[in-house]
Amino acid sequence: MNETQQAFLLHSRPFKEHQLIIDLLTQYDGKVSAVISSGHSLKANKKGILQPFSLFSLQLSGKHSLKKASQLESCHQPIMLAGNSLYSGLYLNELLVKLLPENIPCDGLFFSYKQVINQLNEAVQIEPVLRYFEMQLIEELGVSFDFSALENNRGELFQFNVEQGFVEASSDSKSPIFEKQHLLAIAQENINDPNVLNTHKRLMRQMLNHLLGYKPLKSRELFIAREKKT
Repeated sequence: MNETQQAFLLHSRPFKEHQLIIDLLTQYDGKVSAVISSGHSLKANKKGILQPFSLFSLQLSGKHSLKKASQLESCHQPIMLAGNSLYSGLYLNELLVKLLPENIPCDGLFFSYKQVINQLNEAVQIEPVLRYFEMQLIEELGVSFDFSALENNRGELFQFNVEQGFVEASSDSKSPIFEKQHLLAIAQENINDPNVLNTHKRLMRQMLNHLLGYKPLKSRELFIAREKKT
């Protein structure tokens, strides 16, 4: 702490008078919660820095879990995501806030997030970008998919069990069913085929729902509501 590092704002909420609590994804310290003034002492240009998806530098101080943020400086022009890219960015931020433990360095995930935000800003195909980051996140959390069990199994349809991994599909199970060829394509990071991409989405949804304790995500609800209007 106390050294200058880069960060992204994930979420902010009011705290005491003229103060905010900000949840950050930082370059050196992972996810950090910090308090910062939101009153006259924080100049207008500094308020503009505290925008989601925009990279800035800062210093963090304090011995407790809630740090004090200071010395904010913008690192580049603000990124203004729009449309599906915006909702996708909000989704990733919510995942990080809810799943990532605090004050544990995760520099690889930080740079993956930075790359993904730039890709969303460039309006590239969104689904593969989201699946890539979701995989990076669950690996950071210490969980992953073991696809090796599929290679020597003659079955063609499988289900994923959090404790057992991939098992042959059972007709009396309510879990999603996946085609083996799609799962092996995911293992090889070959997800350009729309069917494979759909399988990957359903597989990640199952894993993330488990990690979230099956609690709904506000960003998903916002996206669904937007889709209904269009």
